[in-house]
Amino acid sequence: MRNVAIVGVGMNKHTSKRREVNIPEMVYEAVKAVFDDTGLTPRDVDAVVTGNMPGFEGVNTPELWGAGYWGGHGKPVMRITTGGTTGSSVAQGAYYMVASGLCDTVLTLAFEKQSDGDTTMGLNSVALADFANIVAYGPDVPTLSASLGGAIGLFVYQAAIYMYRSGCTIDHIDRAAAMLRANACKNRYAHLQQQGVTAADIAATQMISYPLRFGHTCPASDGACAMLLTTGDRAAKLTSKPVWFKGCSSASEEATALGYFGGGSINVDPAEQRSCKVAAARAYRLAGISDPTRQIDLAEPYVPFAHLLFIYFERLLLCTENEAPRLFDDGVMEIEGALPTCPSGAVMSTNAIGASAMERIAECALQIMGKAGEHQVPREVHNAVAHGLGGAANLNVVTVLGDKPNRG
Repeated sequence: MRNVAIVGVGMNKHTSKRREVNIPEMVYEAVKAVFDDTGLTPRDVDAVVTGNMPGFEGVNTPELWGAGYWGGHGKPVMRITTGGTTGSSVAQGAYYMVASGLCDTVLTLAFEKQSDGDTTMGLNSVALADFANIVAYGPDVPTLSASLGGAIGLFVYQAAIYMYRSGCTIDHIDRAAAMLRANACKNRYAHLQQQGVTAADIAATQMISYPLRFGHTCPASDGACAMLLTTGDRAAKLTSKPVWFKGCSSASEEATALGYFGGGSINVDPAEQRSCKVAAARAYRLAGISDPTRQIDLAEPYVPFAHLLFIYFERLLLCTENEAPRLFDDGVMEIEGALPTCPSGAVMSTNAIGASAMERIAECALQIMGKAGEHQVPREVHNAVAHGLGGAANLNVVTVLGDKPNRG
């Protein structure tokens, strides 16, 4: 397959409510930004790949509404929806379009306008099929009820299990949240920009369900992200520093929720995230990376809740099992650290669901290009790993990016 490069990135400022624009207008802000960044126009694009969670906004097939406004008139347009991983699935779909030779230049974009709908209702609706299976395995009503209320009802169990396994403490989670909030203050696109937030401030926020507090959680954001992907030959003419796709992989496992109640083949440990390890190992192999702890310079895992900073640092094979809290204590994950992790502020600070996983890829690309702005890490970034999480915490998508293309 052909080598594929990101030659431009566009995002808009994320916020809780964009009442002054509709969905196509909001997304166009990111599309215009990426065309301005590259000097290209819609005439240079062969296809558009887009994605969001239509059920969260209550707009069916939104690509039919917006494609013409985004440069897709008269061109193939494809929408991909895979939950929280939507953005990374969209980016990888665009990658395969170019890598396969089907297209030469593809506009890929992802978005969410959560203020137009009811995301919690959408999440609970998506989970209904799993709930039916869970009930069949016999949890009592209070136990089942504790897993409701949107995503956090699932992740509190995961956090508690990880703490038990690893020795991670609530203080670690408080400090991780404070670090991510501080990073977001340096990111001009981030939603939550809370200056001066400390771990003590996080610890003082309301407990939602043990062990996660209000300060450990992500917002509901309106926003969009766009990227332009093209061939190696075209990339060399458009930018002096293209960012190359080096390894793409995804893996899923049985619904994590079933692990709380199931037995036998469905007894899944929600903190293990085996599918992330499988996807990461394959992506590194495709990228020619044999030791990610030494060869990866920056990581953007999918962190909507603060404890996931530790889980996915480990599951992306960036350290050994249960070692992440100690490395965090040593400052490894800081912007100035040995392996900067989520310098963008992560999903915990900016959560336009459809766009959130693509923004992990876009943020890695900006860091490799040296265009991240105030949250640019001081070290040179040659290889970076981006991660998306979706489904019932059981679908993981991993993308390895670099400043040099794969050989052969």
